[in-house]
Amino acid sequence: MARMMYLDALEFLEEERDAFRPFEALDDLTDEQLQVPLAAAHAWSGRDLMGHLVGGLEVALVAARELAVNESSPSIVRWDEEWDAGGDAMNDRLLREWAALPMTEVRDRFRNVPGELRGTLTVVPETRWLKHKTHMEWFMGETIDHYADHEADLAAVLAASAT
Repeated sequence: MARMMYLDALEFLEEERDAFRPFEALDDLTDEQLQVPLAAAHAWSGRDLMGHLVGGLEVALVAARELAVNESSPSIVRWDEEWDAGGDAMNDRLLREWAALPMTEVRDRFRNVPGELRGTLTVVPETRWLKHKTHMEWFMGETIDHYADHEADLAAVLAASAT
Protein backbone atom coordinates (compact mmCIF):
# COMPACT_ATOMS: atom_id res chain seq x y z
CA MET A 1 0.00 0.00 0.00
CA ALA A 2 1.35 3.43 -0.90
CA ARG A 3 2.07 5.43 2.21
CA MET A 4 0.93 8.97 2.63
CA MET A 5 3.58 11.30 3.94
CA TYR A 6 2.18 13.33 6.78
CA LEU A 7 3.31 16.90 7.17
CA ASP A 8 2.52 16.93 10.87
CA ALA A 9 1.03 14.81 13.61
CA LEU A 10 -2.37 16.48 13.41
CA GLU A 11 -2.77 15.32 9.81
CA PHE A 12 -2.15 11.70 10.81
CA LEU A 13 -4.32 11.93 13.92
CA GLU A 14 -7.26 13.30 11.93
CA GLU A 15 -6.99 10.49 9.38
CA GLU A 16 -6.71 7.91 12.14
CA ARG A 17 -9.76 9.37 13.91
CA ASP A 18 -11.80 9.27 10.72
CA ALA A 19 -10.73 5.68 10.04
CA PHE A 20 -11.76 4.52 13.53
CA ARG A 21 -15.08 6.37 13.60
CA PRO A 22 -17.11 3.64 11.77
CA PHE A 23 -16.06 1.09 14.40
CA GLU A 24 -17.64 3.21 17.12
CA ALA A 25 -20.99 1.84 15.90
CA LEU A 26 -20.07 -1.36 17.75
CA ASP A 27 -20.60 0.48 21.02
CA ASP A 28 -24.22 1.14 20.03
CA LEU A 29 -25.00 -2.59 19.90
CA THR A 30 -26.49 -4.41 22.85
CA ASP A 31 -24.35 -6.78 24.89
CA GLU A 32 -26.32 -9.65 23.36
CA GLN A 33 -25.69 -8.46 19.79
CA LEU A 34 -21.98 -8.18 20.54
CA GLN A 35 -21.78 -11.81 21.70
CA VAL A 36 -22.86 -13.48 18.43
CA PRO A 37 -19.98 -15.13 16.50
CA LEU A 38 -20.29 -14.66 12.75
CA ALA A 39 -18.84 -16.85 10.02
CA ALA A 40 -18.48 -13.74 7.83
CA ALA A 41 -16.20 -12.17 10.47
CA HIS A 42 -13.65 -14.98 11.08
CA ALA A 43 -16.19 -16.55 13.47
CA TRP A 44 -15.63 -13.51 15.70
CA SER A 45 -18.33 -11.62 17.54
CA GLY A 46 -18.55 -7.84 17.72
CA ARG A 47 -17.00 -8.11 21.18
CA ASP A 48 -14.09 -10.07 19.70
CA LEU A 49 -13.59 -7.39 17.06
CA MET A 50 -13.61 -4.68 19.71
CA GLY A 51 -11.02 -6.56 21.76
CA HIS A 52 -8.86 -7.35 18.75
CA LEU A 53 -8.66 -3.73 17.65
CA VAL A 54 -8.25 -2.20 21.09
CA GLY A 55 -5.74 -4.85 22.14
CA GLY A 56 -3.47 -3.56 19.39
CA LEU A 57 -4.22 0.05 20.31
CA GLU A 58 -3.25 -0.64 23.92
CA VAL A 59 0.16 -1.88 22.81
CA ALA A 60 0.45 1.21 20.58
CA LEU A 61 -0.38 3.34 23.61
CA VAL A 62 2.41 1.72 25.63
CA ALA A 63 4.79 2.21 22.69
CA ALA A 64 3.78 5.87 22.39
CA ARG A 65 4.45 6.39 26.09
CA GLU A 66 7.88 4.81 25.69
CA LEU A 67 8.67 6.97 22.65
CA ALA A 68 7.59 10.09 24.52
CA VAL A 69 10.65 9.68 26.74
CA ASN A 70 13.02 7.44 24.74
CA GLU A 71 14.29 7.06 21.19
CA SER A 72 13.06 3.47 20.99
CA SER A 73 10.20 1.30 22.19
CA PRO A 74 10.85 -2.14 23.71
CA SER A 75 7.11 -2.83 23.35
CA ILE A 76 7.28 -2.52 19.58
CA VAL A 77 10.14 -5.03 19.51
CA ARG A 78 8.30 -7.50 21.80
CA TRP A 79 5.01 -7.14 19.90
CA ASP A 80 6.73 -7.75 16.54
CA GLU A 81 8.62 -10.75 17.93
CA GLU A 82 5.42 -12.27 19.28
CA TRP A 83 3.63 -11.66 15.98
CA ASP A 84 6.51 -13.19 14.00
CA ALA A 85 6.50 -16.23 16.30
CA GLY A 86 2.83 -16.89 15.55
CA GLY A 87 0.26 -14.24 14.76
CA ASP A 88 -2.68 -16.63 15.05
CA ALA A 89 -1.60 -17.74 18.52
CA MET A 90 -1.22 -14.10 19.49
CA ASN A 91 -4.71 -13.29 18.22
CA ASP A 92 -6.13 -16.30 20.04
CA ARG A 93 -4.45 -15.18 23.29
CA LEU A 94 -5.84 -11.66 22.94
CA LEU A 95 -9.34 -12.98 22.23
CA ARG A 96 -9.20 -15.20 25.35
CA GLU A 97 -8.01 -12.26 27.47
CA TRP A 98 -10.77 -9.98 26.18
CA ALA A 99 -13.42 -12.70 26.54
CA ALA A 100 -12.57 -12.93 30.24
CA LEU A 101 -13.28 -9.23 30.82
CA PRO A 102 -16.65 -7.93 32.00
CA MET A 103 -18.54 -6.25 29.17
CA THR A 104 -18.43 -2.93 31.03
CA GLU A 105 -14.62 -3.02 30.91
CA VAL A 106 -14.61 -3.98 27.23
CA ARG A 107 -16.81 -0.99 26.47
CA ASP A 108 -14.79 1.34 28.69
CA ARG A 109 -11.50 0.42 27.05
CA PHE A 110 -13.08 0.58 23.60
CA ARG A 111 -14.36 4.09 24.31
CA ASN A 112 -11.19 5.43 25.95
CA VAL A 113 -8.05 3.80 24.58
CA PRO A 114 -8.26 5.23 21.03
CA GLY A 115 -8.49 8.80 22.32
CA GLU A 116 -5.80 8.17 24.91
CA LEU A 117 -3.48 6.93 22.16
CA ARG A 118 -4.20 10.02 20.04
CA GLY A 119 -3.52 12.29 22.99
CA THR A 120 -0.30 10.52 23.88
CA LEU A 121 0.98 10.71 20.31
CA THR A 122 0.65 14.50 20.47
CA VAL A 123 3.45 14.60 23.06
CA VAL A 124 5.76 12.17 21.29
CA PRO A 125 8.42 14.04 19.30
CA GLU A 126 7.53 13.63 15.62
CA THR A 127 11.07 12.46 14.87
CA ARG A 128 10.38 9.37 16.99
CA TRP A 129 7.23 8.26 15.19
CA LEU A 130 5.78 10.40 12.39
CA LYS A 131 9.12 11.04 10.72
CA HIS A 132 10.66 7.71 11.76
CA LYS A 133 10.01 5.27 8.92
CA THR A 134 9.96 2.07 10.99
CA HIS A 135 7.92 3.45 13.87
CA MET A 136 5.48 5.19 11.52
CA GLU A 137 4.87 1.98 9.60
CA TRP A 138 4.29 0.19 12.89
CA PHE A 139 1.76 2.77 14.11
CA MET A 140 0.00 2.63 10.73
CA GLY A 141 -0.17 -1.14 11.08
CA GLU A 142 -1.83 -0.89 14.48
CA THR A 143 -4.25 1.86 13.48
CA ILE A 144 -5.32 2.96 10.00
CA ASP A 145 -4.14 -0.13 8.11
CA HIS A 146 -5.50 -2.43 10.81
CA TYR A 147 -8.91 -0.77 10.68
CA ALA A 148 -8.99 -1.20 6.91
CA ASP A 149 -8.20 -4.91 7.35
CA HIS A 150 -11.35 -5.29 9.47
CA GLU A 151 -13.90 -3.19 7.60
CA ALA A 152 -15.59 -6.33 6.23
CA ASP A 153 -15.78 -7.78 9.75
CA LEU A 154 -17.41 -4.60 10.99
CA ALA A 155 -19.90 -4.67 8.12
CA ALA A 156 -20.80 -8.30 8.91
CA VAL A 157 -21.34 -7.56 12.62
CA LEU A 158 -23.46 -4.51 11.90
CA ALA A 159 -25.50 -6.30 9.23
CA ALA A 160 -26.20 -9.22 11.56
CA SER A 161 -27.32 -6.88 14.30
CA ALA A 162 -29.73 -5.12 11.97
CA THR A 163 -31.76 -8.29 11.42
